[in-house]
Amino acid sequence: MTGYLTTHVLDTARGCPAEGIKIALYRVSGNSHRKIAEAATNADGRTDAPILPEGKFKTGTYELIFFCGDYLRKTGQAEGETLFLDGIPIRFGMDERDHYHVPLLLSPFGYSTYRGS
Repeated sequence: MTGYLTTHVLDTARGCPAEGIKIALYRVSGNSHRKIAEAATNADGRTDAPILPEGKFKTGTYELIFFCGDYLRKTGQAEGETLFLDGIPIRFGMDERDHYHVPLLLSPFGYSTYRGS
């Protein structure tokens, strides 16, 4: 099987997909981070294509950074210059060639993630 990575963002405070959130994907090696992809969520809270498609997949350690501050401000869930949540990093490993799905469940003062399907 060929591996790939997908993600999505759900706004658990409002009970809907989170549209317009910028996401960056980094490959991590020791103290080195190398950006390899960038996307934004669509109306369904998903990226239009896998953030790491089959042709670019490699096992290893990665980090997704979800830039949620603008979304939280736009939806009236946060205000001010300094937000409790702004850029949310999730570091994870992919050790087999498989479909990995790493979603973000977001609220203004907390978040969670899991390995989805």
